[in-house]
Amino acid sequence: MTDLARLQPKELFQLHADVMEELYRRKIVRSSNNPTGDLAEMLFCQAFSWQQENNSNAHFDAVDPGCGAKYQIKARRVTKRNPSRQLSAIRNLDGGHFQFVAGVLFDERYAIKQAAFIPHRVILEGAKFVSKTNSHKFMFRNKVMQLPGVEDVTDRLRAVWY
Repeated sequence: MTDLARLQPKELFQLHADVMEELYRRKIVRSSNNPTGDLAEMLFCQAFSWQQENNSNAHFDAVDPGCGAKYQIKARRVTKRNPSRQLSAIRNLDGGHFQFVAGVLFDERYAIKQAAFIPHRVILEGAKFVSKTNSHKFMFRNKVMQLPGVEDVTDRLRAVWY
């Protein structure tokens, strides 16, 4: 194992670039952005045999070919420096282009803390509009798991995370 404390900042960034390239080669990430969202998409699609949409689809990320349900996949990596449970931005929420948000919270080292299918109506009722980003924010708090229609899929997602 590399002793990261001995590396210069430039070397740490080069290591990060190499790691991101390897994750891309393995088809775990699909972009050069923060890997959290790409990882969540891969895990949900693998766990539930969904068809992943192209990166350019702004309305939903995946479709369940069995029933046709459309999912926006949202994730958050919760850390001691930033314990926020705010999922990534949800755009055009009022358009009703998806039936569920598939949400996942990771811990600092990308272990799955919590995952759920959250119906569109639950998101609509609990999200707050942010004019600065022209999007809605949704907090994936523990109480969300108790709301009607929310399905806990934590164990199912953990089963495919290796």
